[in-house]
Amino acid sequence: MSAKKIRLAYGTNSSLPVESCQTCDSTDLRPVFFAGYLPPVNTMPLIGSCLVEQPAYPAQVLACPKCKLFQLGTVVDPQILFPPSYPYTSGTTKILRENFAELYQEISKIYPMAKDDLAVDIGSNDGTLLSNFHSAGHRVKGIEPTNAGKLAQERGIDTLISFFNRESAEKVSKESGPAKIITATNVFAHIEDVHTVVENILLMLKDDGIFINESHYLIPLLSDLQYDTVYHEHLRYYSLTSLQYLLGMHGLEVIHARPIPTHGGSIRVYAARKGKYPVQSSVKERLALEENALSEDSLAQFRRRVVLSKLKLQGLLGEIRERGERVFGVGAPSRASTLINYVGLDEQTIDCVLEIKGSYKIGKYIPGTLIPVVDEELLFKEQPEYAILFSWHIADELIPKLKGRGFKGKFIVPLPEPKIQG
Repeated sequence: MSAKKIRLAYGTNSSLPVESCQTCDSTDLRPVFFAGYLPPVNTMPLIGSCLVEQPAYPAQVLACPKCKLFQLGTVVDPQILFPPSYPYTSGTTKILRENFAELYQEISKIYPMAKDDLAVDIGSNDGTLLSNFHSAGHRVKGIEPTNAGKLAQERGIDTLISFFNRESAEKVSKESGPAKIITATNVFAHIEDVHTVVENILLMLKDDGIFINESHYLIPLLSDLQYDTVYHEHLRYYSLTSLQYLLGMHGLEVIHARPIPTHGGSIRVYAARKGKYPVQSSVKERLALEENALSEDSLAQFRRRVVLSKLKLQGLLGEIRERGERVFGVGAPSRASTLINYVGLDEQTIDCVLEIKGSYKIGKYIPGTLIPVVDEELLFKEQPEYAILFSWHIADELIPKLKGRGFKGKFIVPLPEPKIQG
């Protein structure tokens, strides 16, 4: 959808309620979890700027019993969520660089590409994923609405600076030809009107082409209490069950699926036009594993655990501050904003949040708070008593690294159960 059409759809509103399922259009949507009214996770005012009103939107997860899609109950205008100044760049995250390199190796092994085949990445960011295809000699095309696309262009990655819509899909198809591989990693759950998204993907895809999407996986979200991944950029929370239903509505068949470690647990799904490739055993096995995880009892248990986890973290931080000890946050991923706002943390609870040198988030406040984001060197200079890991899903990687660089304090791992590690 063009920017003009988006504005017309929203009218004078910056958000719209979800009144029916985004996949099957059922109106039987059942509440799963309410994270409160959250500010957009990448709306970060400059430190020291005058305080002005910040919008906040309801963040409630709803479940559709018919197609098993979990979805956010409010859709926020993408012009607000993904401005040109959007600060996220995938190339700064080691686990993503490694994941994208591994993705290309996996494709080369099970669905090899010819040299002149085209790979298209939707939401290509700074071109990190496509750089693997580009280095191997394949033709590439990125589609990216933010200034990160300019970084990709500087790296030699052919990138169209645009939202993904009918116009951009037709432009890519006309100028570059049909794509053998189309990827959408951590963006397939971000774009509203998912049926139009799939239709536009099919418009660009070769007859024997393969669509690969990676999305945060609903199953570890529930089992590992990853409520911090609930924010307005994430419109949908996929299981393989719900993805199979959606893709099947468009004549696409899931041919391979497997969990991957990115973002605390994601799922990589390969799909092609029905009958073009054999369906691997991984699909049936994964579907069977999901049956119990999506039961009403499992969802009730998830809700109870979320509340208890929040209260325990508040209590733990209260005890630390009562002793006059300091707490620095490590990492400002989008999920940090949800955790901080849902738990009710502020600059009196968390002194600051640290980001690696060069991060676009340094010099800004965490959304909805006055907690400053600063260079991580302050951790080693100031040596606070505690460091809370907002990228807690990679705690096993972060803790030895920070210790090795000289941090002498203790670590707080906030989820799934708050705990202190020396």
